[in-house]
Amino acid sequence: MQTLLKEIRHNPLLWLLVVVPIVLVAEKAVPEAHTFLFVLAVLAIVPLAALLSHATEAVAAKTGDAVGGLLNATLGNLTELIIAVTALHAGQHMLVKASIAGAIVTNALFMLGACLLLGGLRYHVQEYNRAGGRLYSALLLMATVALLAPSAVADLDLAHGAVLTQKLSTGLAALLIIAYGLGLVFSLHTHKEFFASDEHGEAEAHWPIGLAVGMLLVVTVLVALVSEIFVESVQKAAETFGMSPAFVGFIIVSIVGAAAEMAVAFSAARRNRLDMSVSIALGSASQIALFVAPVLVLLSYVVGPTPMNLQFWPGAVTMVMISAVMATFITNSGRSAWFIGVLLVFVYAIFAMTLYVIPPAAQGPG
Repeated sequence: MQTLLKEIRHNPLLWLLVVVPIVLVAEKAVPEAHTFLFVLAVLAIVPLAALLSHATEAVAAKTGDAVGGLLNATLGNLTELIIAVTALHAGQHMLVKASIAGAIVTNALFMLGACLLLGGLRYHVQEYNRAGGRLYSALLLMATVALLAPSAVADLDLAHGAVLTQKLSTGLAALLIIAYGLGLVFSLHTHKEFFASDEHGEAEAHWPIGLAVGMLLVVTVLVALVSEIFVESVQKAAETFGMSPAFVGFIIVSIVGAAAEMAVAFSAARRNRLDMSVSIALGSASQIALFVAPVLVLLSYVVGPTPMNLQFWPGAVTMVMISAVMATFITNSGRSAWFIGVLLVFVYAIFAMTLYVIPPAAQGPG
């Protein structure tokens, strides 16, 4: 417990934990104050995501490289997964799909771009292992192709088109999960020497394993409770702020869910550990595309009122494709400067402005 208290004292992000009991009490006291609850839920999710990140790293550090890498990959986006499952249970498929596409684009453009910018402001030129960037970018491109297929089938206007789209989405979900597993085997076992970093920083102190496992369980429950409040209030709050559910999912949910990862990635970039920053940004983006998205499709058969498919609105697929292509070009050289980061952040800003001004048209079920 002393370790946890010390961490809270030295990490300003964790000071927001005080909001967690406030939002839980407020939900019982003023359930109709949707905008107020929405803001509190957003503020509460940020420190909970940070605690999840710390606990995951501590557990992974005790289990060896292969299992640790698998744990980091599987639990790294647990916050986004819990929020999406909660929205899935409520039948808000647009919010779920927007959060999936938004998480991919936010990690591949905003997080990566900000890392390159922050590191470039301190160092004239930075270098990193481009093998990891190439792998993650290739996985992203493949996942984007999978997202294009259901939309193409839907546009054909076939008889029983919705049924065919759902069947195709389920099959694609299984293929993406298999590709994700094979990617882990490739990077963590058969060819792990390609992804070794030349950076040798100080060994980081991790929480004791008992504390880490306990925090994983407790914080997961708290994230689930706060996510339920978030999803219940998001519709009314979005109307109050003049935002569409797609914008909330694409921008707000993705940034809030990745806040803890961003803090670590930004800090690593400022310490010239760009290998870590690129790995966090693009690794998280590829994990969302190949693991979180297909898992949500399969879970929708169990937790949702209706099954969800992988048919995204055309703008979302376009943004994901552009993000994957840009990440491929950017990471191909293995070198970076601050202006490259600026370009990525500006492309992300263009997407955000476009989605705010021109929300996607409503889609049918799924």
